[in-house]
Amino acid sequence: MKIPRIILAGTNSGCGKTTLSAGIMAALVKRGITIQPFKVGPDYIDPMFHTFVTERYSRNLDSWLLDETSVMHLFQKNAYGCDMAFIEGVMGLYDGFGGRTIEGSTAHVSRILKSPVVIVMNADGMALSAAALLQGFKDFKGGTDIRGAILNRIDSFRLYAYLKDIIEGNTGISVIGYVPHSEEYELPERHLGLVPGAELPDLKERIGRLACAVEKTVDLNMLVSLAKRAPELEDSNEIHPAMGRGKKVRIAVAYDKAFNFYYRDNLDLLEMMGAKLVYFSPMEDSRIPCGVHGVYLGGGYPEMFAKELSANISMRNDVREKILNGLPAYAECGGLMYLCRAVRDKSGNLFEMAGVIPAETEMTRSLQRFGYSQVRFVKDSVLGSAGTFTRAHEFHYSALKIDKGYAVDYCCEIQKPAGGDMQKTYCDGIKIRNLLATYQHIHFWSNPGLAASFVEHCAKYRDGA
Repeated sequence: MKIPRIILAGTNSGCGKTTLSAGIMAALVKRGITIQPFKVGPDYIDPMFHTFVTERYSRNLDSWLLDETSVMHLFQKNAYGCDMAFIEGVMGLYDGFGGRTIEGSTAHVSRILKSPVVIVMNADGMALSAAALLQGFKDFKGGTDIRGAILNRIDSFRLYAYLKDIIEGNTGISVIGYVPHSEEYELPERHLGLVPGAELPDLKERIGRLACAVEKTVDLNMLVSLAKRAPELEDSNEIHPAMGRGKKVRIAVAYDKAFNFYYRDNLDLLEMMGAKLVYFSPMEDSRIPCGVHGVYLGGGYPEMFAKELSANISMRNDVREKILNGLPAYAECGGLMYLCRAVRDKSGNLFEMAGVIPAETEMTRSLQRFGYSQVRFVKDSVLGSAGTFTRAHEFHYSALKIDKGYAVDYCCEIQKPAGGDMQKTYCDGIKIRNLLATYQHIHFWSNPGLAASFVEHCAKYRDGA
């Protein structure tokens, strides 16, 4: 299968990958090129910008959460028929699971997809060291197919030309452009990363200015040429999980400014299993949609919209009543926070939430249990029976405080990396009736049986079983 493709990687987090990715894709879209965007790693926010720019859902390719076959399949399935696939990397080129392996890294995904790589780097304050740095990235761990480099935050053409000559003369890597520093188009950040595009009223104008800047100083023709030179891929075997097909259930999916952290392929897989997804807003709607057989509450920023969520008493009451009466429900991170009795913000203000879980979540000033994890179900739940295994990712600034005297029914055992191996163990996965609420973010393609199990539980609820 011939799919023109390029990976925009970085030397480190914060080097400008997402800003440049948005600008480059916007500039290519202006040329009439149909772009299918992807994001390496478990991030939710960067793909929102990709989707905004290309008007196509961006997909996550994580080679630790997913096996190589699934990475290849999801790439080909979603890129098929597009003019070009654009893949934004994660952190630095070799950063992923960490320690002793390149699993989960941009370099690993580039090898799976046989994709050429363009590196973004901040070279200000460097001379020959810029060449040494790029050569090291090119040769490390068996080598990566780095074809080009873009220099970010370079404020003069003279400095760019100087660095271009040094890098190309010493490494053979083509320097295909630069972007000067400007607050006019840089994307603002908050505690979980960039501020989601839905909260930026001037995003269209920012992206437009960024695209104009990229068109002036980046050789887009060379970038497209590099993408077209990517080798053909052997067609991936079709992966069509059949479990749960034909169930024809309706699942309500919380989606608004407070809840929007979803892997698009998770939602697609639920549909493949027979679910019709019905979207609703816990902030603005008064009730869960009528006639649904399950509810999926994803992650997001409920703490940023706690006042609005708390004020929507009719929704909070409806959510509590339906879940406590047995409606199958799956809640991740922000969804878990919403289902608790209350959320306490950093200023100490307490906001009442749905009250399904007898607990309070409190916002902290540091990350809690950040990173990849392995999940083993020790009890049956809506996502699978005891013994079910999957991989996940955890990223939150809130801490769970269970109400005194409440005995939590945990159904998951979580392992975290320690010293390069999975060692640190704790409990997660609160089970109440047909609810599973967890801090883990799960990519269903890590174990498609999870989605099948959820759809099956929804079907049993529909049938009164």
